[in-house]
Amino acid sequence: MVPKIASMASTRPLCSIPSIFLSFSLLFVVSLLFFFSNSLISNPNPIISHNTLQNGINVFVAELPRSLNYGLLEKYWSSSSPDSRIPSDPDHPTRKTHLPKPGKYPPYPENPLIKQYSAEYWIMGDLETSPEKRIGSFAKRVFSESDADVVFVPFFATLSAEMELGNGKGSFRKKNGNEDYQRQRQVLDFVKNTEAWKRSNGRDHVFVLTDPVAMWHVREEIAFSILLVVDFGGWFRQDSKSSNATSLPERIEHTQVSVIKDVIVPYTHLLPRLDLSQNQRRHSLLYFKGAKHRHRGGLIREKLWDLLVDEQGVVMEEGFPNATGREQSIKGMRNSEFCLHPAGDTPTSCRLFDAIQSLCIPVIVSDTIELPFEGMIDYSEFSVFVPVSDALTPKWLANHLRRFSEREKETFRSRMAKVQTVFRYDNGQANGIGPIEPDGAVNHIWKKVQQKVPIVKEAVIRERRKPAGASVPLRCQCI
Repeated sequence: MVPKIASMASTRPLCSIPSIFLSFSLLFVVSLLFFFSNSLISNPNPIISHNTLQNGINVFVAELPRSLNYGLLEKYWSSSSPDSRIPSDPDHPTRKTHLPKPGKYPPYPENPLIKQYSAEYWIMGDLETSPEKRIGSFAKRVFSESDADVVFVPFFATLSAEMELGNGKGSFRKKNGNEDYQRQRQVLDFVKNTEAWKRSNGRDHVFVLTDPVAMWHVREEIAFSILLVVDFGGWFRQDSKSSNATSLPERIEHTQVSVIKDVIVPYTHLLPRLDLSQNQRRHSLLYFKGAKHRHRGGLIREKLWDLLVDEQGVVMEEGFPNATGREQSIKGMRNSEFCLHPAGDTPTSCRLFDAIQSLCIPVIVSDTIELPFEGMIDYSEFSVFVPVSDALTPKWLANHLRRFSEREKETFRSRMAKVQTVFRYDNGQANGIGPIEPDGAVNHIWKKVQQKVPIVKEAVIRERRKPAGASVPLRCQCI
């Protein structure tokens, strides 16, 4: 007698062919969904993959006359006139000295008003270094425009502007008798006649404008280019008639600068790095050194000063970063738990990066600040961000900072120590030529520029296919 279950099996198969096909189809769909979901999580930006970023960026250096970069440094060092804006100029003292004749690559000025903007010097120095020493450089220098992702314009725009300002002639905003304007015009006349500029209308050209007044007279002509700026404070003018003087208009026309195409870069720090192992007990709560009044703004700074100057544990010093001021700043920042960073002429300053090198926890009082390398670095891990409205409430700021425990402050400093290198330009060479730090500021700048390349290429292609005479209105794409 055949068992009942066997007879059932012989007349009714356990799995039909259609059901097998359906099972495999479901399994295939589930596998695809799992694969794509993992891909989207691991690579949230499909335009710029991790592999693309690791490959570096191809940079062609526009062949500007030497007089617009290293020749400008030679002109600076050959001058015997001290900077009219500071009481003692470390590069041009009032007593006559015999300065050494600069070589092919002169050093960058030590004058703190100029040194804080030296990004142009270190970026160019890396590109000028021989290929065998550029193993750790993210920017790959190419010598054909057709091989380039971007064209670097090697104009020392900041040095040019600061030399004009330092002369004290009062001609900076004028064009007649303004050597800086003449150099700006020379740069634009040169690059605009190149095939590279004509192909993209300058969109893939990179200008270093770390000084808020660099290339002041020709900004509209380079508005489409990739601009390396320390912040947007020198580009947008606040409406002085606004009922609330601490806020900017809700909508800003990005006809010149935008986080979409431009790159925020750090100021050059003026104070030396403090290693975490050298950190000692700090006796002050909050430290600030600088000018109380700023001629192009600084209203918030002045109010904060009046609120904090008599607060226990708070040190507010009026001063300038000359030789004496530098030593005071080193001592003050290394002796304080927190360092105040209010807006002045512009939303940010080199003071922020001095604080990071000093392991002094930055207290950033600004509602509109833009910071370097965001997306790569989370500043909230080692900085305290304070709304302007809270900071201007009497007693609020000092009491808020006192609530941080010792453990929290130690965590802030340990995280800060890990990013100190990110904000360093100096490669240890007096002439700026030589291998750069792979994790330093120069490479991080080029990585941010690389992220802009797909957007720039898209804009160039869109411009080419537009009908002749057609115009597209400018639209704010602020994010």
